[in-house]
Amino acid sequence: MINPVRLMELKRIKNTFEKNHPKFFPFLNAVSKDGIKEGTIIELQVTTPEGTCYKTNLKLTASDIEALEKAKAQIPG
Repeated sequence: MINPVRLMELKRIKNTFEKNHPKFFPFLNAVSKDGIKEGTIIELQVTTPEGTCYKTNLKLTASDIEALEKAKAQIPG
């Protein structure tokens, strides 16, 4: 069980992140509605201010989907 104080802290962190990046959560909602399922490929790219670029991808497994669902249930609304 999550400590209520910790839950409030997580909500504050989420709200701050959402304020700083307002398009991120609508993007995640759109992707999840389209159906993240086994075999989905997620690509990530990070570019530093200096221009260094890191890229990777991962193909989701059934256990990944299960872990994402459990994590999603822990994120305060």
